[in-house]
Amino acid sequence: MRVLVLGGYGAVGARVVAELRRRGDEPIVAGRDPQRAERVVDLADPAALRAAAAGAEVVVNAAGHEDPAIAQEVTDAGAAFVDVTATTAYVAALQRLRPRRPILASVGLAPGLTNLLAAAAHAAAPGPVEIAVLLGAGERHGAAATAWSYRLLGRRFADASGGPVRNYSRPRRFDLPGHGRRRLYRTDFSDQHVLTRDLGAPVRTYFGLDSTLATTALAGLTWLPGAAHAPRGLHFPGGDGWVALARTAAGGLRWATGRGQSQATAVIAAAAAHIAAGLPPGVHHLHQVTTLADLPAHQHILLGGSCGTTSSSSA
Repeated sequence: MRVLVLGGYGAVGARVVAELRRRGDEPIVAGRDPQRAERVVDLADPAALRAAAAGAEVVVNAAGHEDPAIAQEVTDAGAAFVDVTATTAYVAALQRLRPRRPILASVGLAPGLTNLLAAAAHAAAPGPVEIAVLLGAGERHGAAATAWSYRLLGRRFADASGGPVRNYSRPRRFDLPGHGRRRLYRTDFSDQHVLTRDLGAPVRTYFGLDSTLATTALAGLTWLPGAAHAPRGLHFPGGDGWVALARTAAGGLRWATGRGQSQATAVIAAAAAHIAAGLPPGVHHLHQVTTLADLPAHQHILLGGSCGTTSSSSA
């Protein structure tokens, strides 16, 4: 399958390209840098984007450029569109489109794998769902991912109950495989909003880093005016391991672990590209078109869980 990867030389994009090649596909590296891109594309130029998408069956957006006009141009050109975004407002904008070809969102580790974990936990024991996401502070994330994390500082979003929640506040404790009992904080990942609608039960996402110091710093900075503009060059000690977990109040539990958030996102995105190619026109989310059980076995993602009783502890 021919797949155009926007931002195909970035932290996530390069791994998406490698994963597609491993699967026997024909990825095309696209971006603005002529030294690194096989196909030079300025995403602000609709004509150039349509020309680049011509002949591709699927376009994967790993560039961190969040503009629904890109999805519209790609689908108008005849390709399916896959996006690894976690931004709630952008996902909502995508959902308002009426594309001629399929758009597949909620793709990656969080959202994406978290959606599948939450859907599986809810299916096993229906009820409110809590999602935990722990990422490695030591992994060198791309500029877009770093900017996303900082941009949330001090901002509020709507909770499943309708009330406002400040990012990196309202902690909960989770027992995480390989990391023990950890305190994580509410964060505006798009998975919880889509899942609350689709599962018919409140879904809430909590986030932290494997460095307790880094997690505590986020929880403190979120109350400081202007913290969203703090220097981006700070790096906390930590590893590259990650954990994603979903638990329900009724006892459903599913989790996944691995090393390298970017690699896990790439694995899910490559699988999603194949799924998207066969979907009907419209906007879809990963948990709507596949299940955790259908996820192909991969050395970078270890799955586990049970239907036993799970604890649900407050701060």
